[in-house]
Formats: sequence, C-alpha cells, structure tokens
Amino acid sequence: MASFLYDSFREYIADGTIDVDDDTFKVALLSDTHTPSAAHTTFADVSADEISGTGYTAGGATLQNVTWTRSGSVATFSASDPVWIDATFDAGYAVVYDATSANNVLVCIIDFGGNKYVSEGRFTVSLNADGLFRLV
Repeated sequence: MASFLYDSFREYIADGTIDVDDDTFKVALLSDTHTPSAAHTTFADVSADEISGTGYTAGGATLQNVTWTRSGSVATFSASDPVWIDATFDAGYAVVYDATSANNVLVCIIDFGGNKYVSEGRFTVSLNADGLFRLV
C-alpha cells in the first residue's frame, strides 16, 4: 500500500477536482534523495526529484486497469503494477498523481525503503494485492 496519501488529496476528492472513476492517473519515479512531505500538492512540487534513464519517460507511466471499489465502509483504489521494460535507472520512490487535473494533483507516494536499481531489465512497482490505498 502507499506509504501515505498527500494531505490535499482528500479535499480534492471531496470538491470534485479528482474524479477517481474517470480521471487518468500516472505513476512517476523519484530519486532516493527526495524528501517526502504530505504537504506537497502537485507534481510540480516533486518533479525536480524525478529520475531519468533508459526506458523511463519523464512524467512516468499511465496506471492501467484502475479500479475504485467499495465493500462495506471501505473504498479501495487499485491498478495493475506499472512496469518499465529495457530499463536502466535507479529510484527510491514512486508517486501517483492525477494527470487529468489542471495541476497534476498528487495522490500518494510509495517508499521503496531504499534505492532500487535496474540495468537493461524490467522494473516493476508491485502494488499491494489489497489495493494502492484504502479509504475507511
């Protein structure tokens, strides 16, 4: 699951800035020197720490098969694991943002627990089987 949701995310769901059913969400990779802050609001707040490398495109990858489901009082946001192929780079974090919103509003961040490196291979961000995050 995500390490944390950005503080503004809850507000943006409530006021309709983020439409979890219809918007396009992207996942970008950040260097291990990034300093996460729940107070960050838009992708511009973290983009200076975005990685670069072979097989990685600036702005990250579009999340595929996004679902937003509810069971009882728990709403779960899920997607397929994002994958970069023939990749050579290292990353310490993945950040999810709403690419449909005017300012690319941040949703959540995943801390890899250290720098992860790939060389001419496949880099996969394994999302939790219980979803990327849950609202209870």
